[in-house]
Amino acid sequence: MKNDKVYLTLQNGRQFVGHRFGADGEVVGELVFTTGMTGYIETLTDPSYYGQIVIQTFPLIGNYGVTPDMESKKPWVSAYIVREKCDAPSNFRCEKTLDEYLKENGIVGIYGLDTRELTEIVRETGVMNAAISSKPVKDMTEIENYRIVGAVNAVTCAEPEYYGNPDGIKVAVWDFGAKDNITRELVKRGCYCVKVPADYTAEQILALNPRGLMLCNGPGDPAENVGIIENIRKLAGKLPIFGICLGHQLFALAMGGKTKKMKYGHRGANQPVKRLDTGRVYISSQNHGYEVISSTLQGVGNLTYINANDGTCEGFEYPELNAYTVQFHPEACGGPRDASFLFDKFIKNMTEGKYNA
Repeated sequence: MKNDKVYLTLQNGRQFVGHRFGADGEVVGELVFTTGMTGYIETLTDPSYYGQIVIQTFPLIGNYGVTPDMESKKPWVSAYIVREKCDAPSNFRCEKTLDEYLKENGIVGIYGLDTRELTEIVRETGVMNAAISSKPVKDMTEIENYRIVGAVNAVTCAEPEYYGNPDGIKVAVWDFGAKDNITRELVKRGCYCVKVPADYTAEQILALNPRGLMLCNGPGDPAENVGIIENIRKLAGKLPIFGICLGHQLFALAMGGKTKKMKYGHRGANQPVKRLDTGRVYISSQNHGYEVISSTLQGVGNLTYINANDGTCEGFEYPELNAYTVQFHPEACGGPRDASFLFDKFIKNMTEGKYNA
């Protein structure tokens, strides 16, 4: 009988023993957790998880199998950790089991660990590196030296992609690791989306003659993307801009702001964000490990949203540039849908012709 025992070794020296599912193999990555109760397919296929070993805090994963609800063409997580996996899913849209899907895509999985204790360690200690191996790890060098680098270039599209009706409002969707639902939300509002690779220049984007520019989500340290930041600086004020997640961080950096790595980030579908001018709270989907330091943008833009749990920056508006950005995901799929009105705002900015509002 095949031995399915597998070891998870944390950077702080803690070791857990579980059972292997999905693909065989050994992997090193950054250990993070997500609190979503549903949407595990969307989590697996979100490019923002590039380089990360993801812990699901919800105890049972896979109960509706693998459905067509993908956010990209393949899973991007380095590995996947669950308390209990379901081998007999029940859903009329189910195409295969989670185990089969991970095997097909070469993703290592572990089940049977105490994910509550793992999550508590990450919350208390902070995000750390970890290794998954078939034997106990004794030399910690590889784990300690692991870094996520070149993440955006690893997940961006290779060439322009086109979505929607060519007679619609043309939007340049700058792909830093875009979730597909961003494009879907724009298309259903009458947009013709041209998704362009991360290495596109400001001149190439303007040559498309778009009515607006979408700065998408993506993985890694935002400050690493020096070329993209410089190109955003050139584009600011020349057309309406809407930024989400990494796009929010990159625009802030282009405006002279600063970002920093968070202790354990915000990942899940239940993050409360507060609109400062109205006091209204929205429940949002989020996936990020870096934050914009709002004080570094004082006098440049207006802080619009904060996280209701920890007060971190969740949104900025730049009225003179006809641009606004949010840290959370208004295109959330599968939910919540509280902030989808932000896409309507973008359509209004483009159709009213306020290129320098």
